[in-house]
Amino acid sequence: MKLNKVLPVILLLLSFNFFIPRLGAADPRPDGKPPKIKASAACLMDVATGRIYYEKDGDKRREPASLTKVMTAILAIENGNLKDIVTVGKRAAAVSMGQDIGLKTGDRLYLEDLLKAALMYSANDSTVAIAEHIGGSHDMFVKMMNDKARVLGMKNTRFANTNGYHHPNHYTTANDLAILTSYALKNKTFAKFVKTEEATITWLPGEEDIKTSKDVKDEHPKQRVLHNTNRLLRSDFEGIDGVKTGTTPRAGNCLIASATREGRQLVAVILHSNNRWNDATRLLEYGFNEIKPVVLTEKDEVITELPVLDGLDKKVSLVAAQRIEVYLPRIDVDKVERKATLNPTPTAPVKQGTKLGTATYFLNGKEIASVDLVANRNIERVSWFNRLFD
Repeated sequence: MKLNKVLPVILLLLSFNFFIPRLGAADPRPDGKPPKIKASAACLMDVATGRIYYEKDGDKRREPASLTKVMTAILAIENGNLKDIVTVGKRAAAVSMGQDIGLKTGDRLYLEDLLKAALMYSANDSTVAIAEHIGGSHDMFVKMMNDKARVLGMKNTRFANTNGYHHPNHYTTANDLAILTSYALKNKTFAKFVKTEEATITWLPGEEDIKTSKDVKDEHPKQRVLHNTNRLLRSDFEGIDGVKTGTTPRAGNCLIASATREGRQLVAVILHSNNRWNDATRLLEYGFNEIKPVVLTEKDEVITELPVLDGLDKKVSLVAAQRIEVYLPRIDVDKVERKATLNPTPTAPVKQGTKLGTATYFLNGKEIASVDLVANRNIERVSWFNRLFD
């Protein structure tokens, strides 16, 4: 075959190799241990419970790059209206670093379209326009970001801008980003945007155009088709439904990925990795395949006993007030420890169901669950005559 016929075929194959994520299969290690990942920091969290199943330097400060936009977006969704018309100011129009959608001073777009540009296309100019619209100014919006971080318990996070540009006072951690994303994914609008593969955004007619045009509907609005930068959405990974990419020279390749299977949603945060796609999918597979529900105690299961003063029975059994089930790595089930904390010795009468203690469960020294311990039956008091005799 001639070279001019072979070359297009080779280029086509190379293009497929570039655009389709080469995902790692489920980790085959028989010991059930977490997969080895290349990221400098990472976290795997259960969205519903906030439980951390895996972390690597999870509390070490790192630059988040465009993962910052998760905070920008959720604040805008909570404090704005998607149909708000945002007029672009000079500061947003001046943004030229990184990815942008070419906003110009005076451009008018719906807040919804700017959010799509920020979350899907990672447009840096759109976040500044969003910030000035919601906060009144960029700096006031950044203050809102830091206030929200404190409310959410993001203890090692500080924001200096809305898009993730390098700044010495702009940092976060893998664990903090998992907390933020788990919170944001509970918002239906946010969850919808981060799993959208393609969207068209529209520039609205300018104010001067509206004044001078008799029929604005005849105008042909400027539009742009956006493709989500999260390649996992176009992969065959089961259940993938978000969230956000981020890349700068200092932060490296970063990714927050979420997936849902059988009603259970996990989020993986990957910071500074030379293969963020494989790192994220391996962690998610580990979470779904190796972390299973474990019953720590059944309702009414006897945990311990407690003496009773002046009772017809000298002691009462304490039982779990409810069934406790948690998700645990398969290899950690036998490492769970239980500690019972009991109230002072009660004096009869004791009513069935009275709380008389707490059972707390620990894994590697960290509390993973607790349950009230209650009396399993009524304990009547002995008569005054018998008490006097005794």
